[in-house]
Amino acid sequence: METIWLKNPLAVYTGTNEDSRGGIVISGTTIIELVGLGCEPKNNVNVVVDASQHVVTPGLINAHHHFYQTLTRAYPDALNKELFHWLKTLYPVWSGLDEEMMSFATEVALVEMMMSGCTTASDHHYLIPTGLENAIDLQVEAANKLGIRAIFTRGSMSLGEDDGGLPPRNTIQTEQTIVDDSHRLIREYHQREEGAMIQIALAPCSPFSVTTELMKETARIAKNEDVMVHTHLCETIDEEDFCLQRFGLRPVDYLEDVGWLNHRTWLAHGIHFNDEEIKRLGKAQIGISHCPTSNMMLASGICRNNELEAAGVKVGLGVDGSASNDGSNMIGEVRMALYLQRLRYGSANVSHFDALRWATQGSAQAMGRQDIGTLAVGKQADIAMFKLDEIRFSGSHDPLAALILCGAHQADKVMIAGKWRVSDGQVIGLDLEQLLYKHRNAAKRLAEKALAMR
Repeated sequence: METIWLKNPLAVYTGTNEDSRGGIVISGTTIIELVGLGCEPKNNVNVVVDASQHVVTPGLINAHHHFYQTLTRAYPDALNKELFHWLKTLYPVWSGLDEEMMSFATEVALVEMMMSGCTTASDHHYLIPTGLENAIDLQVEAANKLGIRAIFTRGSMSLGEDDGGLPPRNTIQTEQTIVDDSHRLIREYHQREEGAMIQIALAPCSPFSVTTELMKETARIAKNEDVMVHTHLCETIDEEDFCLQRFGLRPVDYLEDVGWLNHRTWLAHGIHFNDEEIKRLGKAQIGISHCPTSNMMLASGICRNNELEAAGVKVGLGVDGSASNDGSNMIGEVRMALYLQRLRYGSANVSHFDALRWATQGSAQAMGRQDIGTLAVGKQADIAMFKLDEIRFSGSHDPLAALILCGAHQADKVMIAGKWRVSDGQVIGLDLEQLLYKHRNAAKRLAEKALAMR
């Protein structure tokens, strides 16, 4: 077994107070030693990697995404719209998804994230038209092929527009189908051990696309199977109005009513909470994925990260879907989070360290993982290494700050579970040109199907 020393990094962010300026030692899948400045490893090493030109961070962790949406970036009919109108425009397009499209979309999303320093990716796939019943199986296959750690959330929609919901009838499933498939996916794929590469969570899409009964049943399954649950909540004022009109409850009250206000839950967006709700969320140990680019693109609002963290909420970071972000770049999302939160709180109250914490330890904790998110002895060897040799970094002085402030967009090397998966900025063993050719054709075919259905 190789013992690897990432020697003398240009700068390093560990997420802890440990001195690792002399480097990091990895054996197998885990970190076994942090080396202090000017020190040599105590462990015998047989591979030395010169990290003197690299800024080193924990692998970035994406807490919310919709991989299939890489097929509808900058879609003309959906431009310049806010969430509900945006969804109503795109649901009919997405209903044309098939297995080939799903596979290529998943692989492109994962590759884009890996190339930006991401080592653990969560996806919320809730749109399962007829013929795409094995969507999550296809995603697991893609993640295993690439060697990335993944948390796939079995999404669902059961409340169609003819019953007062938002999605069209041809994009929803029966509740029994959803429950049965949830059990199947947990049984077949969910890994419970430390260092798990594939995990399954359960994720009804939102209060406006599933029934109360399905929300309650999902909570029961999650408790019995000890898995996490995930959904969109408090993304827009429209959602709040929907919950008040349909359930007579604000979204957080509804969450409690259906049995979701507990430590197994992480939410996407979490923008429109009042002060009392934030305290309740913290007491319940809820996780939230902040999605800054998407929130700006759809003009949804700004998540209250500082108040949420102060209350005990576990705040992570997500790129969200590539149709509301139009990208899947995690290191780019860190910069967006920094600046959007500064807009709310001021420059003195949000630093690049905060943004990096949300993208690493925060996301890990939000999704119930304790084995990833920091560079520490015993943690999984998930590591991102960035060079500062592009024109955007010329003249910078603080390497770690420059990584975020100057707008890094691509990692040079990425290690996942002790194995190099990205080298020289490219995913090892991948024919990227061929993948993009297939993905573009799939996107074109999806758009043509949507046009033909009008």
